[in-house]
Amino acid sequence: MRRTILPLLLLSACGGGPEPDASGNFEAIEVVVSAQTSGQIHQFTPLEGMRLERGATVALLDTTQLVLERRQLAAQRAAASARRTEAGGQLKVLEVQHEIARRSFERTLRLHDQEAATAQQLDQAEREYRGLGAQIDAMRARQRSVELDAASTEARVEQIRDRLVKSRVANPEAGTVLAIYARAGEVVQAGQPLYKIADLDTLDLRAYVTGSQLAAVRLGQQVQVRVDRGDDLLTIPGTVTWVSPTAEFTPTPIQTRDERADLVYAVKIRVANREGVLKIGMPGDITLGAAAEGS
Repeated sequence: MRRTILPLLLLSACGGGPEPDASGNFEAIEVVVSAQTSGQIHQFTPLEGMRLERGATVALLDTTQLVLERRQLAAQRAAASARRTEAGGQLKVLEVQHEIARRSFERTLRLHDQEAATAQQLDQAEREYRGLGAQIDAMRARQRSVELDAASTEARVEQIRDRLVKSRVANPEAGTVLAIYARAGEVVQAGQPLYKIADLDTLDLRAYVTGSQLAAVRLGQQVQVRVDRGDDLLTIPGTVTWVSPTAEFTPTPIQTRDERADLVYAVKIRVANREGVLKIGMPGDITLGAAAEGS
């Protein structure tokens, strides 16, 4: 939905407007976008001052080695699957042989009790029966090992898939590129900053008020924000979005109504910047009295 641009009013500086209640500087929420995996940058589109949309692909890292590793893991996964199938077939054969050997052993045991079979025949039948049982145990252990190998290979495949996804760097939010820290062709490491972006459509004026002024400030309050524009003062409506819960010593470049105040409270005033007049770091003043009376 298209937002309505709030009117900007120009007041003559020589007209002597009301004394500001507090002063501060504009700031924006800056996001540093970093590489999520290592590799050489093949494509890199951000430029300082460029407007980027959320989700846009801004960088692509080399994926050649990842693709080759994925192929190797796919071959290992296929081999593990074949070994698992083979182990399963052999286990079934051994189980059938083991069942036959059990019946033969039990029959030989009955014959031996009736003195119709020799001790040697009984030992031979028992040896075959016990031996097949041991082979079954070994085959089951081998089957479990193959399954673990297959699971390990599958996990590595998922890791490669995740790294392939992260090789494509997507812009996290719409905004303007403030600075770039990389170029196409460079090799970057995971976590290395690529560029910095901020939404400049709305800026925050961080100003400071004294304890005596604090009672006149509340969240959601509408205030007047004034900035220099050549020989004129530009007045823009703003909204108080944050009030610091703790006091701090007056920052050196900041002035308040009482310049001798030792402790002040930081406040943030959200100001629409649809025309791009406001810049990060630009100083601004706020007037609380008029807004407080009208509210």
